[in-house]
Amino acid sequence: MSLALAVRAFGKDKVLALNLPERESSGDSRSLAARLIAHLGVEMVTQDLTAALEGMGCYAVRDEAIRQVFPLYTSGWRNKIAISGGPTGGLNFFKLVVQDPAGHIHEQRLPLRPYLQIVAAQSYKQRLRKTAEYFHADRLNYAVVGTPNRLEYDQGFFVKNGDGSADVKPIAHLYKTQVYAMARHLALPPEICDTTPTTDTYSLPQGQDEFYFALPYAKMDIALWALNHDVPEADVAAALAISSEQAALVYKDIRQKRITTKPLHAKPQLIRPVPEISTDG
Repeated sequence: MSLALAVRAFGKDKVLALNLPERESSGDSRSLAARLIAHLGVEMVTQDLTAALEGMGCYAVRDEAIRQVFPLYTSGWRNKIAISGGPTGGLNFFKLVVQDPAGHIHEQRLPLRPYLQIVAAQSYKQRLRKTAEYFHADRLNYAVVGTPNRLEYDQGFFVKNGDGSADVKPIAHLYKTQVYAMARHLALPPEICDTTPTTDTYSLPQGQDEFYFALPYAKMDIALWALNHDVPEADVAAALAISSEQAALVYKDIRQKRITTKPLHAKPQLIRPVPEISTDG
């Protein structure tokens, strides 16, 4: 959506699209990107980030952490992280889900240290993508356009100095369902308008709600809007066809994520202000 808005604002000749796959990228993501580029008619540069990620140790240190939970894990396996607990009334915790070469799925609760190392390693991907974006922005004297919508921005669903970094974030005030509605209004290809949001970070398919949110994104949009407009939990429960108890848990989860991800929105802290330099005006 951000790409389409940039083309609408500046014209296709002043927009550069980047396709930044790596060895674990989804084939669907690549085909959708190609379809959107063809529809909008913009220039696209493709850079495969696999070698750079290998050089930085992304895959190696992640697999090392996975083997702390599944000792037999090798490069022939696939993986993802899934959230659990919170939506059913417990504390949020993360599970490691792996698939062996025979196709069997194995799940195990993730201890803190392996979890942190896996997430830190995977964050290489978002940060390296952003490095590539700013290289092209610098050489062309362009701005980097960000992609977070309101649900992601509000709930801290981004990597600091990774996909959370941009010069302008044109859809951060829009709920995800509004972004989809705008895509249809701008007549983007149906496969773009109907695609299910994914992280496209882990080698196993993974929906955003499975990894981070308490409900599927369409319902999360409604819950976030309702909380922002002081809608009673009972009314949210009726609208979403969930119990009042679950509605209360979703509200609690939204508030807690705002607290725990607040540092992601924070500016760098100075020991003393530098009054001659201001970014407020």
